[in-house]
Amino acid sequence: MTRGLFAVVVCALAAGPAAAQAPPLRWGGDKNGGAPYIFEDADGKLVGFEVEFAAYLGKELGREPVFVQNTWDNLPLSLARGEHDIVLNGYEYSAERHAETPTTVPYYVYSLRLIVPTDEDKVLSWAELGRQGKKRPTVGVLRGTASERYLENRYGDTIDLIRSETVTEMLDEVQAKKFTATVQDAPAASYYVSQGRFPGLKVVDDPVGYGYYVILTKPGDDALRERLNEAIRKGIRTGTLRELYQKYHLWNAAQQRLSYLSEQPWPAVADELSVEEGGGVMVAKRLRDILDKLALAAGTTLLLAFASFPLAMLLGVLVALGRVYGPGWVRVPLGVYVEVLRGTPLLLQLFVIYYLPTQLGRIEGLEWIGSLAPGIWTAAILGLAVNYSAAEAENYRAGLLAVPRGQLEAALALGMTPAVAVRRVVLPQAFRIVIPPVTNDFIALFKDTAVCSTIMIVELTGLYYQFKIYPSLVLELAVAVGLLYLLMSYPMAVLARWAETKFGHGGTR
Repeated sequence: MTRGLFAVVVCALAAGPAAAQAPPLRWGGDKNGGAPYIFEDADGKLVGFEVEFAAYLGKELGREPVFVQNTWDNLPLSLARGEHDIVLNGYEYSAERHAETPTTVPYYVYSLRLIVPTDEDKVLSWAELGRQGKKRPTVGVLRGTASERYLENRYGDTIDLIRSETVTEMLDEVQAKKFTATVQDAPAASYYVSQGRFPGLKVVDDPVGYGYYVILTKPGDDALRERLNEAIRKGIRTGTLRELYQKYHLWNAAQQRLSYLSEQPWPAVADELSVEEGGGVMVAKRLRDILDKLALAAGTTLLLAFASFPLAMLLGVLVALGRVYGPGWVRVPLGVYVEVLRGTPLLLQLFVIYYLPTQLGRIEGLEWIGSLAPGIWTAAILGLAVNYSAAEAENYRAGLLAVPRGQLEAALALGMTPAVAVRRVVLPQAFRIVIPPVTNDFIALFKDTAVCSTIMIVELTGLYYQFKIYPSLVLELAVAVGLLYLLMSYPMAVLARWAETKFGHGGTR
């Protein structure tokens, strides 16, 4: 008895340290993508069917699952850097993706669903989506997903694709009738639309574009990948995955494929039964394949900069004049205006301008505010202009204060009115003084146009995010985008130096 007890204690001591040393299973995902994948409940707890799936995998592998947050399209890059062990967040299988980040057998069979407003009567099928005549329908998709590739492959230029980073953002836009429709994976369509969380939307027509969610692993991590495969197969055989999907109302007839797929050589069988109608096929691309899109994105960047900065200058001049020469009841609110804009991020200001009117318009009695909601381009130009008007106001205020007071007094003594004296004597001198900071702000604005990609405008940075899901493009596209920014901003720097020399303080008058 004593000898047996001693043996048990020895075994426990031997096993204890080994179990304690088992590393956590760090799994990367993006909770900003929302339900039903990964999201926070009312208590701030992380929930979702992939959260529970990760817990199941951790239990099967004997490793504590630890969630690592990152933006969705950056997850493969952070996996390569070793920031987590796997990527588990609705990533679709593709041959190119498998070559870069080897994938497990599929854990879910997804399909694409067409979502429109409940009172929509013209687009009730996939076929009708491409037959809308001169006015092309606007369709929202998540950036870098199978739905984006499906629409590009099937509809080409017959629709306008708007890309975003979150499902709810797209659904909001369609419900507000800013967009004609959105195409989402079946899990999101089921959770948000079929279950009534967006009562102003409906799912129409049959599902298309079937494909497979897989887990991404690091090259060479074959042992971990095979253990994950075994856990997935076990979950399918025992019905554990079915119970999980039924809990989130995600189980459907398509999931019957999992039993067959998980037992076949992977990924060889994926090409045999892969995505229907080219929905998720990701064909390798090179920079030459997207030169037209690169040129268009560069043009968009230029348009945003040249449309917003003159407006920022005009607002800045008016604010500066009010703060320097206005009465107290004008100076105080203008000072608050400047400090609020300088003290809050451009991204937040852009969100307020674009989204707040729509949200307020849903409140009873404030519906009229919703009708004032700006379009994407208006919001982008206005957001950049308002943000930079605060910096310009401070530049011009400094210039106005730098002009000797005697200049204004002399003009008044000659019989000029205060307004004429400021316009003809003070402002020209102030403008010469502020040429350097103003031109520096214009160059900075070129780069800040990248923020507009968050409200679905495809400028240079937005194009980079759109195509960086293609591993073959990451480096050369990053270099190309950086060079284009440099080529556009450097002439501005040269022009600024010329203007400072010719018209600046102490230059030619």
